[in-house]
Amino acid sequence: MIINKKMLNETEIRTNYITPAIKNAGWIFNKNFREEYPITNGRITATSNIVKRNKPFRADYVLFYRPNIPLAVVEAKDNKHNISDGMQQALNYAKMLDVPFAFSSNGDGFIFHNKFVTEGDVEIFLPLNEFPTPEKLWTMYKSGRNITDKQQQIIDAPYFLDNPEKLPRYYQINAINKTVEAIADGRERILLVMATGTGKTFTAFQIIWRLWKARIKKRVLFLADRKNLISQTFTNDFAPFKESMTWVKKSNFDTAHEIYLALYQGLSGEEDTESLFRQFSPHFFDLIIVDECHRGSAKADSEWRKILEYFSAATQIGMTATPKEDNEVSNIDYFGEPIYTYSLKQGIEDGFLAPYRVVRIFFDKDIEGFIPYNGQLDDNGEVIDYRLYNTLDFDKTLILKRRTKLVAKTVSDYLKKNNCRMDKTIFFCVDQEHAARMREALINENADLCAIDDRYVMRITSDDETGIKQLDNFRDVESQYPVLVTTSKLLTTGVDIPSVKNIVLDSNIRSMIEFKQIIGRGTRLREDLGKMYFTI
Repeated sequence: MIINKKMLNETEIRTNYITPAIKNAGWIFNKNFREEYPITNGRITATSNIVKRNKPFRADYVLFYRPNIPLAVVEAKDNKHNISDGMQQALNYAKMLDVPFAFSSNGDGFIFHNKFVTEGDVEIFLPLNEFPTPEKLWTMYKSGRNITDKQQQIIDAPYFLDNPEKLPRYYQINAINKTVEAIADGRERILLVMATGTGKTFTAFQIIWRLWKARIKKRVLFLADRKNLISQTFTNDFAPFKESMTWVKKSNFDTAHEIYLALYQGLSGEEDTESLFRQFSPHFFDLIIVDECHRGSAKADSEWRKILEYFSAATQIGMTATPKEDNEVSNIDYFGEPIYTYSLKQGIEDGFLAPYRVVRIFFDKDIEGFIPYNGQLDDNGEVIDYRLYNTLDFDKTLILKRRTKLVAKTVSDYLKKNNCRMDKTIFFCVDQEHAARMREALINENADLCAIDDRYVMRITSDDETGIKQLDNFRDVESQYPVLVTTSKLLTTGVDIPSVKNIVLDSNIRSMIEFKQIIGRGTRLREDLGKMYFTI
């Protein structure tokens, strides 16, 4: 029976022509090629009336050299289309997956696009029976990327893939592969830029796992500057290292492990200890991961930089959402240009991060400023300097108590009006004293809920032991309280609070790095909890 291809839909074209051609070339389904491969989750759009996900990107086929080392994308169309009509879509997916080869087919054959070709035909026609074998495509890939046999031994190192629900996303695969390939190429300083909430720690784990399992890097140090970061990493993403891992402290110092997690402060002596890092030999570690490297390690004369310079023989990878570059501090100066960047904008576009709404509120004194009358006294009986005070002065050199109360009332009224008083909310204040005043004002505005549980409003700052003890409850999606939290700097970075739905900025954030870090507290999605977007 003669089949009229024009009468077949795309699925039938794939089933009868494209998939058999790929299999006949030696590709094995679910081993080195996959169908309907998910790339993005689909951007979330949030309007005043509806919140929905757009259609995600899915490649018809993705071909792999090893699990999560993609080589090519194949896009299919029905036979009413021209053979090349899927190419632009294939090239878009190939760019996202960072692969050099793309194919388009309508069942009559393939158009093959080779990004490595600089002279001659970049796109050529291939009959169905001439689809390239895995060996041929990998040889072309190796040649195009100038990968030696020695480098291939490193690239061949396996991923940790025991949980089918925890497969790396495409951008994580890109970051992992680019880093491993850079190390295979002999690069000693590497910078990865990934937006908050996109899984930097999971990416770091996979990089370490591949190099460690292949015995290319045998002793690894993961550095961070906050205890909660180390705790989260030790308990969650790095758990598969098990007995091979230790948290370096003065009380349990030893050299019998292979994976070491440590606080900068604990190693450098900032926590009232001697420089603990000098108890290791300078060549003890052969790989160091520097988490949130935009902070201390970016500054040339910092105590943290001394640690990195002491272990200068080790390969060092800096990871941050916000690389720091100014006259005094430079991540790029130390680590080099980023080998991969995945931005907040791209994360929202792909649907992996929550989009946000912005509500701007200006009070009269914010716009006009405040000028005291001649001889006006403050609460301490001191004469207030006669000059114009503006938002840069408020809650620093000048405290306007009525303004603090008005901020608390305005936000509380917003939460009441929108029926979201139990949505977790962070108030970022100028300093710890301002956070204390804001806490008091919020309690007075929400006396009814505070009467039910006095943890409804909490201050969580570094000088408040009671508040810090509630941090885990605030992070825990199963814990209802605290709900409204006031802080200054403590929660700006490194704290994973996926259920936060509101971020209140009552402070002049003059650093784009600090602003992005603060916004990152709200970008994590929890669709199961109804967290599809957040409000600033």
